[in-house]
Amino acid sequence: MQYQKALNEILSNGVEEVNRRTGHKTKTTPGAFFKIDSGFPLLTLRKIPIKLFTAEMIWYIMGSRMPSEFLQNYTHIWDDFTNINGVVTTSYGYRWRYHFGRDQLADLIKLLKKDPSSRHGVVVTWDPADDGLANSLTVRKKMNVPCPYTYVVNITGGKLNMYCVARSTDMILGFPHDVGGFALLQCIIAAYLGFKVGSFVFTTANAHLYDNHYDAARELIGRKSDHAEIELKAEKNWFSRAERGDKKLVEEVVSKLEKQYHPLDSIKGLKIVL
Repeated sequence: MQYQKALNEILSNGVEEVNRRTGHKTKTTPGAFFKIDSGFPLLTLRKIPIKLFTAEMIWYIMGSRMPSEFLQNYTHIWDDFTNINGVVTTSYGYRWRYHFGRDQLADLIKLLKKDPSSRHGVVVTWDPADDGLANSLTVRKKMNVPCPYTYVVNITGGKLNMYCVARSTDMILGFPHDVGGFALLQCIIAAYLGFKVGSFVFTTANAHLYDNHYDAARELIGRKSDHAEIELKAEKNWFSRAERGDKKLVEEVVSKLEKQYHPLDSIKGLKIVL
């Protein structure tokens, strides 16, 4: 319902402009907020490729920046952003675990183990020395910069909450994918620390629809999904298995979700805009 409301707001009241980078028209709402307090946020208005975001998040937890090491067994969505050395320089997982000279993800877990009441559990993907303003004001152009650029994890009432912030979100293809992936990360961290899963929040500064997705947005707004709430019970060892790049973990997560997942028909012909 929150998703349909957001799509309707963008189509009805969004500002339409041509995006100079892509050449596509977009309709945009500045600022959108979504909060889920129970259940796993897997969109049922259309079929979402569960294996794709599952494998991608495991690749992030590995801290890899080379899709060939694990991710290409499942998807090639990062191939367009891979340099001649087979490296994605802005890989989220690498940024979390190595890029800033420290392992932010490991430190987050250590912090919450030591002090579950801490409000300092912030993990940052954005590098101000190399992203956004750093390259936009020069002739050097990067193939990719992070979209969800930070997340905050805290524990209240025995539940682990996650708050994700994005600079920009493609609401048809990017949003359901990012929400599924980061909600999976939340479940994995919560299980490892021994807490229940609490609220999941995703907010973006720029919620947009590309012109080639307008019809899909209208179709999704008109659909009605009344399926039962999906639950994902992660195991404590999922974190260590993800760090090792355990392929069996992908199948295990996908199996748990697919048994409960009964989406409406997929929408054919959706093309990502790069």
